[in-house]
Amino acid sequence: MPKNSKVAKRELDEDVTESVKDLLSNEDMNDNQFKKSALYVDDSQTDDKDVDIEEGSDTEDERPAWNNKLQYILAQVGFSVGLGNVWRFPYLCQKNGGGAYLVPYLILLLIIGIPLFFLELAVGQRIRRGSIGVWNYISPRLGGIGFSSCIVCFFVALYYNVIIGWSLFYFSKSFQHPLPWDQCPLEKNGTQTFVVPECEKSSATTYFWYREALDISDSISESGGLNWKMTVCLFIAWFMVCLAMIKGIQSSGKVMYFSSLFPYVVLICFLVRGLLLKGSWDGIRYMFTPKLEIMLDPQVWRGAATQVFFALGLGFGGVIAFSSYNKRNNNCHFDAVLVSLINFFTSILATLVVFAVLGFKANIINEKCIARNADRILDMLKAEVISHDLIPHHVNLSEVSATDYHLMYNIIKEVKEEDFLKLGLDSCQLEDELNQAAQGTGLAFIAFTEAMTHFPASPFWSVMFFLMLVNLGLGSMFGTIEGILTPLVDTFKVRKEILTVGCCLLAFCIGLLFVQRSGNYFVTMFDDYSATLPLLIVVILENIAVAWVYGTDKFMEDLKDMLGFTPSRYYYYTWKYLSPLILIALFVASIVQLGLSPPGYYAWISELGGEKFLTFPVWGLTLCICLIVLAVLPVPVVFVTRYFNLIDDGSNSLASVSYKKGRILKENSNLEEDDASLLHSKTPSAMPSPVVGNSIYRKQNGSPTPEADTAPNGRYGIGYLMADMPESDL
Repeated sequence: MPKNSKVAKRELDEDVTESVKDLLSNEDMNDNQFKKSALYVDDSQTDDKDVDIEEGSDTEDERPAWNNKLQYILAQVGFSVGLGNVWRFPYLCQKNGGGAYLVPYLILLLIIGIPLFFLELAVGQRIRRGSIGVWNYISPRLGGIGFSSCIVCFFVALYYNVIIGWSLFYFSKSFQHPLPWDQCPLEKNGTQTFVVPECEKSSATTYFWYREALDISDSISESGGLNWKMTVCLFIAWFMVCLAMIKGIQSSGKVMYFSSLFPYVVLICFLVRGLLLKGSWDGIRYMFTPKLEIMLDPQVWRGAATQVFFALGLGFGGVIAFSSYNKRNNNCHFDAVLVSLINFFTSILATLVVFAVLGFKANIINEKCIARNADRILDMLKAEVISHDLIPHHVNLSEVSATDYHLMYNIIKEVKEEDFLKLGLDSCQLEDELNQAAQGTGLAFIAFTEAMTHFPASPFWSVMFFLMLVNLGLGSMFGTIEGILTPLVDTFKVRKEILTVGCCLLAFCIGLLFVQRSGNYFVTMFDDYSATLPLLIVVILENIAVAWVYGTDKFMEDLKDMLGFTPSRYYYYTWKYLSPLILIALFVASIVQLGLSPPGYYAWISELGGEKFLTFPVWGLTLCICLIVLAVLPVPVVFVTRYFNLIDDGSNSLASVSYKKGRILKENSNLEEDDASLLHSKTPSAMPSPVVGNSIYRKQNGSPTPEADTAPNGRYGIGYLMADMPESDL
């Protein structure tokens, strides 16, 4: 304690309440005394060691922190590595030239992926707030970016958890042999037994997905009531999310050890098992055979840019929220590169698994095709439709290999050129099966499940696969929900437990829309319209806010102060010029693509046993437009409100801070104090920084009264000062 008679007479536990406004004015009048008294820390509290302010504080309102670096990395990996890595990236590889697709993906990962991921990590760690507080601090007029990010996160969470519910349903059905989607169900009509017509027209796995799992209606206009099985699964999914998030990163961080690592165990097991299956190498060879001519197609580059954009979770706010719980001197550049590369190699690993399994599945289907057509040839030989001379002597029609069948097929095609189509023979090419690209639910719940029915011990692999999907989904959900909760807690100072429960209950109630019999069509609608364009707008504005409003030079200085080294100039030019241009081009391309594609969905028609494209009704189109408008509306609203000063900045209000032995006990949030508030309309240069300089963040050894670093906006980080203050300085 400073040797001051008034302080010595006062009880140590007595609280001294002062106005923040008075503290700041006192700082201006007596700057040197304020610095020395504010930064003095008793050596007995530090034990001759550097003590982080957050770690050294026993205040109730201190910001939580990660237990260790591994927990933080796993959280970021769990958020960025999601279902898209398993069922979207392999589809894009299959569709866009196999191995050739990796070239544009890697280029765009380096140009927009890693730099923008680094940017979000850096601003979150520097300002130590959620998305609302971060963009409010950088540019109050662009403060609506944070609110738009929260709204998009909420929209995505609504339907993303439904997919976890679907995975839980399949997981619960996997504990039986044979698997329930292995065979088409039978119906009895009197004494006759026959296969269900809807299943016979499609396949066993397709029928189980659309009829048993979703019990889907024929159009989005036919609600059909709630699907109670999926309603229960959705409730369990939200209960799991709520339970893991209720204590913030203190609870979700522990869950990350399992939810982030378990998918890798499953993927490696699937890869080893898949490589031992017949035909798996055909699938992998198909994947890595590049079709270089496709690289000239602009749509390939647009697809790669979109995948990079969504794979890293840019714009959602989860990246910023997680990094805001880091120490200020954490090397976030290393984190950005590491997580981005882990995400990329996870996509490669998942693609290898998918193509190995699809190669196995394609071989099975191809063998059935050859056997079926060999029987047709045998029947035609018996009926003397074709001559025996056309069949090579070494061919055994009871066991025809793929090579022998293709030889017979080509001979018959040449001889019977005019009448060949009437024979009804199929080419049975393996490439034709591998070219049938499937993505999303079609890959996970139809194609992959069908392949697993041919695995030895298929129930075990089914359990592992859907448990992996649940964990991948939960990891992404934790980041998405954190992108909602952290900004709201920082801004409105509500208890996180209450907000978490309320958010999950509200989301479950709204999510009942997705567990109707027509719910799958709403999932498609939200996936297509609620996230893509709004997130692009959010990330474009984030880039502009940092590079052009806050200033790239100033941001690079902040990074040097925070990291201890200056990042490569590559990031300077990428943030300032390259990334904004590419993002704007991607936005324009997305608008054009949206305009050229008729707004609609693929409906399952039970009578046809197949899908049919239908356009949205008028109310459906209105809902699509509302989703986009609602997500981006906060940006212009906040801009106009602050530009024209339509709301009072609260300059006459007082905010009080209570101190106990020099430590902050309580901050009564209001418009003047909280730089993260939506209604706070001060410019960055006039606002107290939520970040402290290096000297303020740590007390250095051998320097009992160090000089304070000023924060980037010229103010001292009062909210993080932990020193005993003499009464004379207050």
